[in-house]
This record gives sequence, structure tokens and C-alpha cells, in this order.
Amino acid sequence: MEFFSFDKINLKKYLPRISIKKGAMLYTLIAVGMLFVFIVFVMITNYKFPKYFQLETENKKPGEVFAQTLVSIADEMAHRWLPNDFILYPTTLLDNPQNFQLGELEALRYATRVLRDKLSRLRTTDKLDKDCEAVFVLFSNDPLKWWLPSAEGKYKSGLRHLEKYRNRLVNDNAKFYPRADNLIELLDQFCSLLGGVNTRLSHAPVEDKVTLSEETAGDEFTDGEEFVDIHIAWWQIDNNFYYARGVAYVIKQALEAVEHDFDNVLKIKKADELMRKTIHLLEKAQLEPLIIMNGDRNGIFANHSLILQSVLEDSRQKMRSIQTMLQN
Repeated sequence: MEFFSFDKINLKKYLPRISIKKGAMLYTLIAVGMLFVFIVFVMITNYKFPKYFQLETENKKPGEVFAQTLVSIADEMAHRWLPNDFILYPTTLLDNPQNFQLGELEALRYATRVLRDKLSRLRTTDKLDKDCEAVFVLFSNDPLKWWLPSAEGKYKSGLRHLEKYRNRLVNDNAKFYPRADNLIELLDQFCSLLGGVNTRLSHAPVEDKVTLSEETAGDEFTDGEEFVDIHIAWWQIDNNFYYARGVAYVIKQALEAVEHDFDNVLKIKKADELMRKTIHLLEKAQLEPLIIMNGDRNGIFANHSLILQSVLEDSRQKMRSIQTMLQN
């Protein structure tokens, strides 16, 4: 009877297979490690928010500071646009900067609409400025479109038209009318935008399940007030928070430009001090907590949505007061 012996096994023929498997595993681990480093690097380099910038106001013509402010905001936004990034790219996970940019875009749309309809023409019957019209149309494109056409492609085209309008202002080939009625319209648009932003922020607390519909308030044709259900998903809390921050960032920078371009109007109406207070208040809207807390109103934990909402609502009421002063 012949017994099994290790001496009869030819180990040499198995060694290449073992080494190949080890080599493949090593290369796989290296590839996974490099991919992980790439993802972390891309996310870190793109997780940032624009800083407030100083305005150059010396020897500027009416409207030049306002136009340059919009150019600076749009330039930074369009050249690092994130919300439409391809689903496999790491920046799709950066929802906070994405929502900040969506807030920037919406505030820019409101500002450029007033620029097109009011600020760049004397009367509503006058012809629209071609560049201001192009800016508003191009900024109105779908922010999530990846190609054919891409969102950033359209926004960059809008940026070029905005730069053309600014250059034409410098060369006296375009108009800007810093009148009180135009400023009232601009503030009204900003107040309208902040109203919607504040409503979303105020609905963040988890104990708020039902609220009165503002659409039926004071409606003589509606019997009784209607209640609507509120459901803000937990993953939307920080989205609304950073969207509001983006809106506040643009409005603050735009009002600083307004403070210069509408200087005479504000001083005549004695609204310049209140405008400065509004700008200072909007600076406080750039909160950056490590975690967006959504505590109860009576709880021991903070509710960052309500903190931001209180700042923006106070700013909104001050802008309404400025409108009243301009009308008198």
C-alpha cells in the first residue's frame, strides 16, 4: 500500500499561480488606494464657498460698480459650476456647495431681470438692452443640464454679455438709471426671493407638521383658512440652509454696489444708514456650522435653519423699510 508523500508534490508548478494572484491583488489594492486619494483630493479642493470681495468704487460711472459686482459673482460661479456634474464624478457628493451655487444663480436671475427691465432703460416702452436681455435668458437655462447645452456653457455666455454691457457703460454706449423707483423694484425682487427662502427655513423644525396656507390668507372667496401638510425630509435641511446662504451672499454684494451707485438717492431719502445696517446684517448670514442641527424650538440643541432665517427675515424687513423711505 502506497502512502501519500509531500515529496511527490511538484510545488514549483503552483508557485507561479500563487505569485500571479498576489501580484493582481497588490495592483488592485494600489488602484483602489489611488482612486480613494483622487476622490478625497477632488472633494477637498471643490468644497469651498466664495468670499466677500471689496468693490472698487473710485472714478466709476453710474452702474459700473453694480455691473462689475454681477460680473465677479457670475465669473466665479460659472467657472466652477457643480450641480450638473456627472453622476460618477466625486463632486456629485458635495451637495452643500452645489446648493450654495443654486442660491447664487437664483439671486443673479432676480438681479439681472431688474437690470434688463428697469435699470438699463428709461421707460418701460423703451427697447430692451440687447446684452442685458441675453444675460437674463442665458442665466435662465436649466442648472442641472450636463450637455447639449451644458449649464456652465450657457452661464459663461451670459457672463460675456454682462461684461459687454459693463464695457459699454464705461464707454458711454449703454445706460444705467439710478432712480428711486428702480431701486424700489430691485429691493422688492430681493424681498420676494427672501420670502420664499425664509419660508423653507422656517419649516425645518420636526415638530411642525401642519401650517396655515398663506395662499388663502385674507381671500374673501375662500371659506376659512386651509391647512397644508409640511414634510421637509432630513436630507433637505442642509440643502435649504446652503441655498439660503447662496442667496444672501449675492444680495449682500449687490446691496454694497447699490450703496455706491444709488448714493445720492439714498442720502436724499435719508436711507443710507439703514442700507449700511442691512448690508452689515447680511454679512452674518454666512454661517458655517460643522453639522447643520435641526433641534426643536424648546430643545437644548440649536436649530441652524431658524438662526439663519431670523437673520434673513430681519434683513428683509429692513429692505421693506428702505422701500417705504424711498417712496416718501
